[in-house]
Amino acid sequence: MILNDNIPQIKIIGFKSEIKDVAITLKLINELNDNDSNFTVQLLDARGIASEKHILNATIHAINAFKRKNNIAKDLGMEICLRASAQRQISRAIEILGLKEGPMDICAVLVGCNSDERGSSMDIAQSIENKLNEMFTRDDSVLEANEQILKKIYNIENEEMEVLGSVTYTLIERTTILILDA
Repeated sequence: MILNDNIPQIKIIGFKSEIKDVAITLKLINELNDNDSNFTVQLLDARGIASEKHILNATIHAINAFKRKNNIAKDLGMEICLRASAQRQISRAIEILGLKEGPMDICAVLVGCNSDERGSSMDIAQSIENKLNEMFTRDDSVLEANEQILKKIYNIENEEMEVLGSVTYTLIERTTILILDA
């Protein structure tokens, strides 16, 4: 998705997988990131994602934090994790949205800054998506919110959800509050 000239292409994909070794999985993802400095690939525990709207909002906030130079993390992927989890502490964000060994629902966020001499950012994104499809089983249904799990993960009270209308908007609101607290 290309939002405008100031926001790079963002693609959100759901997967199911059996993570045997988190360190090896992260190494493979870091290699994808290293192979193209114009792209960021971030994997998150999809159980902590309320919807595509939630992760898209968090990703845009992360990109804008780097542009404003008020990012919390040193890299965009971790900033996305912080924003999506509505946390300021990296350890807490990883606890909520980090990869874990065993069966996992995964939300993959691909952020492409621009095209390069090898081709368009769409071509590069497709290449990275193909590599992810080789590693994991594609299943976008994992991006659908499970309100009970999300309420537990984020300690969301019914009153807060009643005011904001849904768990998605509650988490978007919490992400926005990170900006105000900065």
